[in-house]
Amino acid sequence: MKKIIHIPSCGVRRLLSVALIGLTALTGSAQTLEECQQAAEKNYPLIRRYQLVQSTADLNLDNIHKGWLPQVSAYAQATAQNKVSALPDALTGMLAQQGQQYGGLKKEQYKIGVDVAQTLYDGGRMRQQKEVVRRQSELESAQIETSLYGVRQRVNDLYFGVLLINEKLQLNQDLQALLQSSEQKVGSMVKAGTAATSDLASLQAERMNARQQAVELQSQKTALLRLLSLFVGKEVAEVSRPGGFSDRSDKSDQSDQSDWSEKSYWSEQSSLDASRRPEYRLFNQQIALANAQEKALDARLRPTLSAFAQGYYGYPGFDMFHDMKSTTPSFNGLLGVRLAWNIGALYTRKNDKAQLDVQRQMAQNQLDLFVFNNRLETAQQSENIEKYRKLKAQDDEIIALRAAVRKAAESKLAHGIIDVNDLVKEINSENSAKIQQTTHDIEMLRELYGMKYTLNR
Repeated sequence: MKKIIHIPSCGVRRLLSVALIGLTALTGSAQTLEECQQAAEKNYPLIRRYQLVQSTADLNLDNIHKGWLPQVSAYAQATAQNKVSALPDALTGMLAQQGQQYGGLKKEQYKIGVDVAQTLYDGGRMRQQKEVVRRQSELESAQIETSLYGVRQRVNDLYFGVLLINEKLQLNQDLQALLQSSEQKVGSMVKAGTAATSDLASLQAERMNARQQAVELQSQKTALLRLLSLFVGKEVAEVSRPGGFSDRSDKSDQSDQSDWSEKSYWSEQSSLDASRRPEYRLFNQQIALANAQEKALDARLRPTLSAFAQGYYGYPGFDMFHDMKSTTPSFNGLLGVRLAWNIGALYTRKNDKAQLDVQRQMAQNQLDLFVFNNRLETAQQSENIEKYRKLKAQDDEIIALRAAVRKAAESKLAHGIIDVNDLVKEINSENSAKIQQTTHDIEMLRELYGMKYTLNR
């Protein structure tokens, strides 16, 4: 009999488990889904815009409020005129006979002065401008909140991708252990002369193929964890199953937890309210902004009342008869009240209101579309959850049948009824059934948390 060369397994399953545990210990504990979502939102660069939006709004509101402060302007001017005020020649001659000279104003005139105006009533302009600024700030904040909320879904996709690979890695270890056990049995049969060397080589090749699959899965997991770490802003070495779900090995507890989570989100279908989503607030803020802008249009039509004061030093002054005799500059001042009514806003009022009405209708249409799509998405998620629940109810039975067939194939191989290829086929079928079960499990969990995202619960 030829000498058999065994490919050493070196306790593949044990070594791989130790390696994964060691890697986790070196880089940190497993992160929960909620921790990753919160960290990702804080790490996302857009979060810094909240403070910028608020600072801009505060500055604009402060500037508008300062419109109630007295408006002061200083000026200086010098002019040369081709004509100036003068007394009639006859009157000038009569006054000259009495020894009074009135030569008229000089053509070179100059003054330096200050004008002060204090608004008493602005028709509500500044109040409506403040409201518009507040609405614009709330709209920008809602836009930021909507974008940040979308980060959760991206984190969910990466997180559940890692969870699924973790399950497949565990199943891969189980497969390698099963192949190793079959390998040892066939090795004994080869020594006893009841099996061919090629049978053992076939099992060894299949186990090496399973090891290659483990390498590929680990590479995919590393890539997903790297992307998740970039989102979170810190290294994520491992993830934990969310929602308090137990490990795959404890089926009864897992079923109870799954039912609890399903009821938690599934029951929301009867009382679906899209108003919890940030998109709902965003579209309503667009409508509120249009309403505030329309009120600002109304304020522009109202008259304004202000008090004013003017004072200057120069030539000529208010006493023109005195300045016709003397070119000495003088101090001059006046106080008054001014009522102004600018009706220019009437020219474009109709078109301005029409534009705002279109803006409201577009926002309302977006809101209606969002609510409609939200209901469709929830209905689809509900159907998917129901589908996976039905599939999961049959997975255990399928696996039990596959395991029974595989055990029967092991017995048949021991009695020489079938060859190793038939056994490998049954082993792979059982492993495929287990992969299908864990895929249904993780996909159902993904849909449950997808519904949580859709309903913002």
